[in-house]
Amino acid sequence: MIDRIAIAGYRSLRDVVLPLGQLTLVTGPNGSGKSSLYRGLRLLADVAQGGVVRSLAAEGGLESTLWAGPEAFGRAMKTGEHPVQGTVRKHPVHLRLGFAGNDHGYAIDLGLPTPGASPFGHDPEIKVEAVWTGGRLANRNLIAERRGPMVRVRRQDDGTWRTSFEQLSSFDSMMTHCADPVDGLELLTLRERMRGWRFYDQLRTDRDAPARRAQVGTFTPVLAGDGSDVAAAIRTIQAIGDGGALDDTIADAFDGATIDGGAELRMRQPGLLRPLGAAELSDGTLRYILLAAALLSPRPPELMVLNEPESSLHPSLLAPLARLLRLAAQRSQIVVVSHAERLVSALSDGWGTETIRLSKELGETVAEEVAAPAWEWPVR
Repeated sequence: MIDRIAIAGYRSLRDVVLPLGQLTLVTGPNGSGKSSLYRGLRLLADVAQGGVVRSLAAEGGLESTLWAGPEAFGRAMKTGEHPVQGTVRKHPVHLRLGFAGNDHGYAIDLGLPTPGASPFGHDPEIKVEAVWTGGRLANRNLIAERRGPMVRVRRQDDGTWRTSFEQLSSFDSMMTHCADPVDGLELLTLRERMRGWRFYDQLRTDRDAPARRAQVGTFTPVLAGDGSDVAAAIRTIQAIGDGGALDDTIADAFDGATIDGGAELRMRQPGLLRPLGAAELSDGTLRYILLAAALLSPRPPELMVLNEPESSLHPSLLAPLARLLRLAAQRSQIVVVSHAERLVSALSDGWGTETIRLSKELGETVAEEVAAPAWEWPVR
């Protein structure tokens, strides 16, 4: 399980280290930094797919995603005695992302490109990467590191270092280019774990949503990011997953209703003489079914992150959704980003949920009453 994440220099996240539990709820008012935290986690997952530089470019480039405030706030700035203003930098410009658990940790440091080094002069460069064992980075537990274009990996048999790359491109991660089953086995394992993380923030329920159309009813243990294969995913859960849990969660939310998958999603409700097709379902009903298909996957991921799952849901569905999330958290680590107070209250009520409340101070995202876990960034 991941027990801490660290993000520095990304949008309003000047420098945050946050604890994660088996079920973590991130909440706060609009503009507090919830979406930035979610995007930061997605960027970490993009590293394992080889797409972190491309993802930053899609957000407008490194310059538009960097923390826009001063490198640090002096006491007089915080008290209002002096206006907030730029100061002489003590460190290079960074955008840093990392996570760690009891077994392994990983961090990446992206910076401004070297002038004239590439025709793509606005692309960020990967300056430093590190993989270590245990929760906190130290020289003794470092197992792989990248500095500029050079990557070295510690051998498993005798603990000595070997150079894996001498001229790794600035846009390529060592996670995608240096993982191998001999000396880079731990990199390979960690990369595959990161590739298995799932994110859901684009489950479509509009009139033209793919989930409302007939589908190819093939084996689908993992719901697509937009929910387009929900009927096949439901049928797969019923065939090889926990069909009883699916029946219970639908009946819990919709007063005894049942659903069936295959080529087309159908719902049977007490009192109706025929089942309703996906095109007839309300946005909220369809969205809840999509969430059930994602959370009850017969191939549960190590980590699943949901951004504002309450969208389109009637308030009466938030308590059943909280019960569904708790059930899913018994099989996967779940992070939920939400500002729906009913959902926040239901998830925070006596189950051991790790609740992180974000707010803004001088444009900087801070976590209220949260003890930051120990963290060390790799140095350039």
